[in-house]
Amino acid sequence: MRQNTPNAGRLGALMAAIFIIALLAFGRLFYYQVIDAANIDKISYNKRAITVPIHALRGDIIDSNGVVLATTVLRYDVNAAPDIVTPITRVVNGQPTNLTPADVANELAPLLKMKASVILQKITGTSKYSNIKKKVEATVYRQLVALDIPWLFFDPVQVRVYPNGAVAGNLIGFLGTDGTPLAGLERTMNECLAGVDGKETYERGVDGIKIPSSTVTTQAAHNGSTVVLTIHNDLQYSAQQVITNYVKSERADWGSAVIVEAKTGKILTAAEYPSVDPNVFYKSKAADRGSRIFQATFEPGSTMKTVAAATAIDVGKATPATRVRAPQTLYLPWGGSISDSHAHPTQKLTLTGVLRDSSNTGIVQIAGKVPSKTRYDYLKAFGIGTPTAVNFEGESGGIMSPSSSWDKLTNLTTMFGQGLAVTPIQTAYFYQTIANGGTRLPAQLVAGCQAPGGKLVAPALPAPVSVIKSTTARKTVDMLEKVVEQGGIGRTAAIPGWRIAGKSGTAQLREGHGYGYLHAISFIGMAPAEDPQYVLAVTLYKPRTVSNSIGATPPFKAIMNQILRTFSVPFSHGKSANIPTQW
Repeated sequence: MRQNTPNAGRLGALMAAIFIIALLAFGRLFYYQVIDAANIDKISYNKRAITVPIHALRGDIIDSNGVVLATTVLRYDVNAAPDIVTPITRVVNGQPTNLTPADVANELAPLLKMKASVILQKITGTSKYSNIKKKVEATVYRQLVALDIPWLFFDPVQVRVYPNGAVAGNLIGFLGTDGTPLAGLERTMNECLAGVDGKETYERGVDGIKIPSSTVTTQAAHNGSTVVLTIHNDLQYSAQQVITNYVKSERADWGSAVIVEAKTGKILTAAEYPSVDPNVFYKSKAADRGSRIFQATFEPGSTMKTVAAATAIDVGKATPATRVRAPQTLYLPWGGSISDSHAHPTQKLTLTGVLRDSSNTGIVQIAGKVPSKTRYDYLKAFGIGTPTAVNFEGESGGIMSPSSSWDKLTNLTTMFGQGLAVTPIQTAYFYQTIANGGTRLPAQLVAGCQAPGGKLVAPALPAPVSVIKSTTARKTVDMLEKVVEQGGIGRTAAIPGWRIAGKSGTAQLREGHGYGYLHAISFIGMAPAEDPQYVLAVTLYKPRTVSNSIGATPPFKAIMNQILRTFSVPFSHGKSANIPTQW
């Protein structure tokens, strides 16, 4: 047969074209799969990969014995992608079983404590994200993971937890819903607590589901460190209970109790009421969310007579036995007058008797021999006018104008605690100074910051301040012991078995340009008097069932008794100093 030349040519041309096309396709494929493979893979990876933060765990806050006061736990948001929700197959009793989305909703309902109809509504639709429930506990999360539902996703969420509720809540502070520290030590110690977040990357398939084993940590998270406090949790709890009861029973605006270890300056308790539970801080009034122990100021009243008496002794203007005639009212040369809080005939008192009977007219005659500038300098050395070394957020340094601006009346009233204002924490350290032989130690609330597995790094503290001579301090303690032994109010602070030294204070509170009928009442004391180890300052602000400091001695006695028993302080030995109180 003869060959059909035209058809053969067309077939050859077609074959050549196919060969060329195949060659081009092969070349293009070779280019993509070999020459440009790395670049294409990178582009593809970038489209299917997602980078998310690895949140560092916030550090704990613990008490001096390691009791956790604030910690972070993980909760999990339960989410779904409705656009990929499909029936799932599960092996039940060895047989594959199909579960519809409605079946799955019924399965999830008891675990999430939700209605199945609500869950079904949340997982139905075309959206790529739907939150089913927020912050489920870890035990529930593990049960959900075990169900192996491919279109269910979980986002870990850090939740700050305060296991002891309101115990030390005013000190610890709290976090906002977004984890931002809003108050207290949570905010001031944030640099120690916060940690550093890390990063991780994982790949998603076309269905949006995370590809197993694709997670790569690109930057490890470094968890926060632990803040160690000087607070003793059990004492803090006990003192808060006592203060809460007395604030309520005496219908006061607020109350506080501060316990200080005299020879170290450590704050063992800073209890107050109203208090705040950081777990539900929003339930407390804004005014009750801080710490009045550091932030509130008030005229202290007669507890300041101790400072005036110690100053007079220290500069050689008096001794515990210095005599004075103390009338009920002392009329002043310029026409003013100073009166005692109670009516009495003129008394023949020693300086010790002046403290015992809390005589205004007596203290101004004895301590008034000290020049005003000298008394001002001593008050500054005791700590008035300067915040403590704790430097608590919003802390007040108290209020005291320079002695050069004192008028004739203020010059006298500062000796018995009017014309100046202090914070509850400052009053505790006036007496810590006396209990510690005349040396004021820096107030310490934070023992340090401790990194995981690391050593405790203590905060830098200012140097101790030598305020009065040790002999002056001892004489002052001896006088204060007489107050508790013999004083009309002081006797109610006595605790059988231990020698107690202390002083009461009843301060009228300013209203407008004068003083109203409400008071701030206090009792500040130390024990055991022969060698003071612990100082306790109790204050009730504006009690309405009592108008003098006899309302402050019952909580003082209850808390001090607990202190002495908690630390197994031996019963006192010896007798108080033989000091006359009158002549």
